[in-house]
Amino acid sequence: MTSAFETPPYAGQPKDADALIANISKLMVEAEEMLSESTSQHAEEKVELLRTRYEDAENRLAARYAAAKGKVAAVARRTDQTIRAYPYEAATVALGLGVLLGVCFFGRRNK
Repeated sequence: MTSAFETPPYAGQPKDADALIANISKLMVEAEEMLSESTSQHAEEKVELLRTRYEDAENRLAARYAAAKGKVAAVARRTDQTIRAYPYEAATVALGLGVLLGVCFFGRRNK
């Protein structure tokens, strides 16, 4: 018989400490398995999300690169056309810039 202060045994409740420890160990193993499964599944979802974001960013970067490359090529063609149309003026501007930069950088060394 049980006294008023003792808890009555329930169905499936272990009778001794060894069985209780075995049940707790089994429960811990099952909990760890569930945790590792949910963690790996969660990690796979995050990796897939990051992979998708990376691919989107890569596509946007490729589009911007193509647009910038087209603009640079257009500016280079326009510059080439202008230099061919006005060769003496282009040479004069280049000479003027060279003198100006030379004075700015090498003129200060003598002081």
